[in-house]
Amino acid sequence: MKQSVDASLCTKINASAFSSATDNQTKSAASDVESSEFQNACGQIPYNMTNDYMFRAVLQSNNKVLRGLICSLLHLPEQKVLSVEVTNPVILGKAVTDKEFRLDINVVLNNNTLINLEMQIANKLNWRERSVMYLCRSFDQLNRGQNYLEAKPAVHIGFLDYTLFDDKPEFYASYKLINVKNYQKYSDSLTLHVVDLSRIDLATEEDKKYHIHEWAMLFKARTWEEMKMLAARDEYLQEASETIFRMSADDLVRKRCLDREEYYQDLRSYERKIELDRIEHEQDLRNYERKIEQDRIQQEQDRLAHEQDLLALAERDARIQQLQAEIEMLKKQIPSFTK
Repeated sequence: MKQSVDASLCTKINASAFSSATDNQTKSAASDVESSEFQNACGQIPYNMTNDYMFRAVLQSNNKVLRGLICSLLHLPEQKVLSVEVTNPVILGKAVTDKEFRLDINVVLNNNTLINLEMQIANKLNWRERSVMYLCRSFDQLNRGQNYLEAKPAVHIGFLDYTLFDDKPEFYASYKLINVKNYQKYSDSLTLHVVDLSRIDLATEEDKKYHIHEWAMLFKARTWEEMKMLAARDEYLQEASETIFRMSADDLVRKRCLDREEYYQDLRSYERKIELDRIEHEQDLRNYERKIEQDRIQQEQDRLAHEQDLLALAERDARIQQLQAEIEMLKKQIPSFTK
C-alpha cells in the first residue's frame, strides 16, 4: 500500500532538506541540519529496514552503520575492524525491472572475511537450502592454481521476520561445521548466522551484551518516536536512525521501497495460497484417514458379527448333535419299555 511521507512525519522531509546547505557550508553543518530534522520527526516510518531495499540503502550508504552492525553480530571490538567494503554496490534509486532482484549485501571484512547479509521477511520455505548455497558460493572464490589455504572464510547472516525452526525458536543462532558425536569443530571457514526478528523476546544476555536485540528493534521500529528512543542508546544506532531518515527523504529510494512492498504483497498472497492449499490437503488427508478408520471399524464389526454367526452355527450344530445323541439313546431304551 502506498504510504505518504507527509503522513509519516510531523516535519516535511524531502531531498532538498538535505541539500539546502550552500557550497561553503561544512559537512558537519549539513550533518547537524540532518540530525535536527530527525529529532523533529514523528509519526509512522514509511519504510523500516525490514524492507530489503531500505536495508540495502542504509548499509551501503553508511559504512559506519555497516561496521557497527557487523561488530555487534560477530562480537568484534571496533579496533579489530580495519576495513569494511561492500563489493556489490547498486545505484540507489535506479529502477529494478526484475522483482526477483537480489538485494543481499556482499562485504569483505579486513580484506579477509567474506560476509553476505540478507533481509528476508517472506517465508519461501527454502531458506536453509538457499542460505547454504549462498554461503558456499561466497566461499568458492579461489582461482585455478591457488592454494586451498588461501580461501577466505565465508559468513552468511540472514535477518528473518519468521521462525526457521518452530520446535526450537531462537533469536540469534550460529551454525558451523562440527562433529555430530563429540561436537569437535571441523573448520571456521563456513559460518551461518540467523537473526529471528519475530522473536526478539528470546534474546540472551550475550545477545544483549552486544546490542543485537537493539539492532533488531531498530530494524522493526514503526514510528520515529520509537526509533529515536533506540537511537539515544548508542552512536551506531543513532547513525543508522539518521540514515534511515535521510533515505526516507529520497523520492527515488521511497519508490524502490514501494516496489519491494508490492513484491512482498505478491509473495504474501502466494504464501496464503500455499497455506490454504496445505490446509485443504491436510483436511483431505484427515478425511481419507477418517474414511480408512471407519472402513477398518466396519470390517472389524463385520468380522465380529461373522465370528458370532459362526459361533452360533457351531453351537447349533453341537446342540443338534446332542439331540441326535439323546434320540439314539431313547431309541435304545424304547425296546426295554415294550417288553
